[in-house]
Amino acid sequence: MEKKRGHVLAIPFPSQGHITPIRQFCKRLHFKGFKTTHTLTTFIFNTVHIDPSSLVNIATISDGYDHGGFSSAGSIPEYLENFKTFGSKTVSDIIRKHQTSDDPITCIVYDSFMPWALDVARDFGLAAASFFTQNCAVNYVNYLSCMNNGSLKLPIKDLPFLELQDLPTFVTPTVSHLAYFEMVLQQFTNFEKADCVVMNTFQELDPHEKDLMSKVCHVLTIGPTVPSMYLDQQIKLDTDCDLNLFDSKEADLCTTWLSTRPQGSVVYVAFGSMAQLSSVQMEELASALSSFSFLWVVRASEEAKLPSGYLETVDKEKSLVLKWSPQLQVLSNKAVGCFMTHCGWNSTMEALTLGVPMVAMPQWTDQPMNAKYIQDVWKVGVRVKTEKESGIAKREEIEFSIKEVMEGEESKEMKKNAKKWRDLAVKSLSEGGSTDINIDAFVSKVQII
Repeated sequence: MEKKRGHVLAIPFPSQGHITPIRQFCKRLHFKGFKTTHTLTTFIFNTVHIDPSSLVNIATISDGYDHGGFSSAGSIPEYLENFKTFGSKTVSDIIRKHQTSDDPITCIVYDSFMPWALDVARDFGLAAASFFTQNCAVNYVNYLSCMNNGSLKLPIKDLPFLELQDLPTFVTPTVSHLAYFEMVLQQFTNFEKADCVVMNTFQELDPHEKDLMSKVCHVLTIGPTVPSMYLDQQIKLDTDCDLNLFDSKEADLCTTWLSTRPQGSVVYVAFGSMAQLSSVQMEELASALSSFSFLWVVRASEEAKLPSGYLETVDKEKSLVLKWSPQLQVLSNKAVGCFMTHCGWNSTMEALTLGVPMVAMPQWTDQPMNAKYIQDVWKVGVRVKTEKESGIAKREEIEFSIKEVMEGEESKEMKKNAKKWRDLAVKSLSEGGSTDINIDAFVSKVQII
């Protein structure tokens, strides 16, 4: 049997947006000759859909809430404290189990939300890397906020174009966001002590911000964490995200319907796994979309917010409303003309790397800043204007923004820029590209031979 260069244990924070990118990084490391084991909490493992042919092994750990997960915790601080206690113990158990085997753990790659994992790695004399799921720009602003105890002042010297509405919602410790602010804060408690810090972006996307972060710690950009089949195609078995927290029964219906639609005609609408729109916002969105051919993903938990009787009025030939979609397949389909998104980083990166212009409707966390970059830095979309008092995007503004991206004066330039970012993403992952070089640098740092 071919000797491996080492064995990486990857520990993501237990939510879809954190699990998927770190798992994709594992596939890249497998391609480079590592054995990789990806941990899931017991609760997530029991509810997840896993492709049995995956390149990456699975091991379970405990967060202290094996039967209910995050939602059964009394509070965010309580959950994080128990995760630290139970997670440290069960990760240690995995490491001990492998110590006397032919494939001992040699490196831990851990989500930056869980700095305790670095302590576990050091207890066993292992290499360790902190994995930041967001881009360099957001991470840098979060870092500045943490270094200033949440008193971030504008303008920011190194990023003077950012305004208040562009900042991540947790950069100031308001009462409603205090627990989230502290979760962001703890990312930076010991990150500079890790062997390296890896960030889920590629060097060409935010080079200035990467340089700013590099002054603080040793940063390697290792993205985009998108399956190889969609970009560089070096990893033949990496055809899709092989782990999903949501039922995918509607996948075939989705792709079959798209095959009947003209090229560039469909507005794809999806707001990720966590964003929650108000009933008023859902009604405004539903009204605006009626002017277009659309594919709208409305999670089961959000369906009740749709206007009464709305689903029965949708023209099934022209439009489709589903509870779930295979997003990568959708974004890579030629029928899709633009992506209306909440601007979560995974969704933003997928659209950028698949060359799809965006209509940005950010909700919280890093999303406002991603929307700023979508419109004004990467120039691949439009941010929908909202009412100052209510924060609601009215139907007229939504419709105007979609038309701007699909057929407006700047539409051709947005599509041209979207293709540019796709080409750069493919180049970064291909042999000799910036990400490929960075992953090789990571390998050199942590390999055992």
